[in-house]
Amino acid sequence: MQQKLIAFIGGGNMAQAIVFGLLKQGYPAAQILVNDPNEEKRAYFAKLGVQTAENNAESAARAEVVVLAVKPQIIADVCAPLSAVDFSDKLLISIAAGISTARLQALIPSAKSVVRVMPNTPALVGEGMAGLFAPENTPKTDRTFAQALLNAVGKTQWVKEENQMHAVTAASGSSPAYFFLMLEAMQQALVEMNMEADTARQFVQQTMLGAAKMVVENPQTALSTLRENVTSKGGTTAAALEVFHRQQFNHIVAEAMQACVARSQEMETLF
Repeated sequence: MQQKLIAFIGGGNMAQAIVFGLLKQGYPAAQILVNDPNEEKRAYFAKLGVQTAENNAESAARAEVVVLAVKPQIIADVCAPLSAVDFSDKLLISIAAGISTARLQALIPSAKSVVRVMPNTPALVGEGMAGLFAPENTPKTDRTFAQALLNAVGKTQWVKEENQMHAVTAASGSSPAYFFLMLEAMQQALVEMNMEADTARQFVQQTMLGAAKMVVENPQTALSTLRENVTSKGGTTAAALEVFHRQQFNHIVAEAMQACVARSQEMETLF
């Protein structure tokens, strides 16, 4: 990965995850600059040897790559002072949910190279899944750098059309919560069967991890086949799956993901 000065505007969880990933891969701490108004956060990064600052515009002016790691609700306020900086030879990466590349270029008119990213929270443990989109005029070298940056905390996948980023939000950005909800429900059911909560959690979390590993290590095997392989006719698994089918589990999942997409589309018009 080419070494460039990267300025993170915002030092929240996702910025922390990416910085940790970069440092773990040997990226020089001196080439990372984190801006955050919170003194404790700046002190936290400083202990890692990372540069810290408060003035976003000054940091953006120095950097070759600027990562907008702020909440979408404040994106306009954050970008206002940045609009005075010449971004014509910089790569602008945004991980702000629901903010289109057109909106980013309207907020920072001089930005010519923009990459929009939808990461997810498993990046905090190095197992993230990020969707990326860039307009056609974004140089290949900048695309490569942006992808390498996110590969530091997991896997990445480009989408060809920006409107697909709404589906990415449903598929990975929000979906860790779906799995947590399933595990939570399973744990609660076991507790109601008089199992200790800690024991129940150990069963469901390890089973989830094992199932996920089976999916990853068998990429040529259809998910439906993996399911069928553990479902004996008339057996216990079949009895459980019959309840899911009777309650229209697939429809519930699809409806939930569609609701996520609808909210993502709505957010794009708000900020």
